[in-house]
Amino acid sequence: MPSRLLLGCGAGTVGHALAELARERRERRIHVVTADPEQREFPRRGVTVTAADPANPAVLRKIEEPIASVFVGADSPARNIDIARAANEVFADVPIVAYGGREPTDEELRRLEELADTVLEQGATLRGHVNDTVLGRPARRAQGLHRLLANVDGTLGVILHDNPDPDAIASGIALARLARSVDTDARTCYFGDISHQENRALVNLLDLDLHELEEPEEVEEFDAIALVDHSLPGVNDRLPEETRIDVVIDHHPSAGPVEGHHVDVRSDVGSTSTMMVEYFRHLEVPIDETTATALLFGIRTDTDDFSRGLVALDFEAAAEIVPLADNAVLDQIERPSVTSETLETLARAIRNSRVRDRVCTSCIGRLRDRDALAQSADRLLNMEGVDATLVYGFRDGTVYVSARARGPRSTSARRCVTRSTRSAARVATREWPARRSRWGFWERRPRTTNGC
Repeated sequence: MPSRLLLGCGAGTVGHALAELARERRERRIHVVTADPEQREFPRRGVTVTAADPANPAVLRKIEEPIASVFVGADSPARNIDIARAANEVFADVPIVAYGGREPTDEELRRLEELADTVLEQGATLRGHVNDTVLGRPARRAQGLHRLLANVDGTLGVILHDNPDPDAIASGIALARLARSVDTDARTCYFGDISHQENRALVNLLDLDLHELEEPEEVEEFDAIALVDHSLPGVNDRLPEETRIDVVIDHHPSAGPVEGHHVDVRSDVGSTSTMMVEYFRHLEVPIDETTATALLFGIRTDTDDFSRGLVALDFEAAAEIVPLADNAVLDQIERPSVTSETLETLARAIRNSRVRDRVCTSCIGRLRDRDALAQSADRLLNMEGVDATLVYGFRDGTVYVSARARGPRSTSARRCVTRSTRSAARVATREWPARRSRWGFWERRPRTTNGC
């Protein structure tokens, strides 16, 4: 990974402060070059230090790792000119940002501008540029969200996808908490049901403030709208497709162009809860016990206890909030009572399962509990010789499908899911005439009561 190179960052300088902040945010490797003997403390804090004169080009040429950017941060304008001249000579293809120093003359600023790509003076300009030059893209994202939330004139509606899962619930609660940290009122809302036993336990045991919406028109009372754990209005929620969206935070690939003032869609992250932990970290907003417990459960469920579709960021987020979470409550959430209907659905899924080319498909027929469909897909994936599962059933004239695969980002896994989806579609097409619904589902009216 390329390093951020900070030059002339002696004790008490602007560069020293930036080095400390960048280290705490853990965005990139930090390499400091300074002749200040007081900077011997840096190596103990996870920062690489070269104790030498940063104005000497020979010193800079000895740096072996790739450099992403250079920041010149001494307090003396004349000293910064010398350092910038050396950096310009050695790192001609790397962005160089130079601090003007304390009370620079017009001539000193002019000379710095000839040597650096950007020259910063004291004040708001310097503070605002820190995120771009030192902290990197995640911090810029967080600051963008912070500005948007602070400027909401009224109430923010945080809309989860229909029948929300733990990741959506936790992320929605977390975003509302961030909004309130800047004195913006926020309500976390959803359409549908929270029927899965663990999901109900999560909401009840943590006493989470969620609002069920009955009609799409109810969102008109909000002054701004955020989508969490999904990215398109009208797809997996009951919002009109033309709804104006202000914030989107999601870890699923989008089915179409995503619009909004702040859009953060990262399909290379294991959960949206992970992304929310990152926002809290960069905005330096404390995570309370309730929010931490919900976020940890969201990460664990969407990564199947850190065994499916996760990256290093998921581990880091979980490690950060484990000490803050209530483990006793987590134990209760993970051991909820199971309804007889759920057990019956699981039994039908097993009984009707068929395996071909390591893909297991099963039709459970009429569906009472949509969450039981996902649970069935998860359970069947544990069968020996199965790499992907697809379970489907129908309810109120609509066919619902839930699919799972091992290593979902691999080409083979995607092919497994695609092949099994087509298989289910062929069965459904034979049994029911179909029409396209406005919500993106295929709605089918059964010809017989035992079509599956």
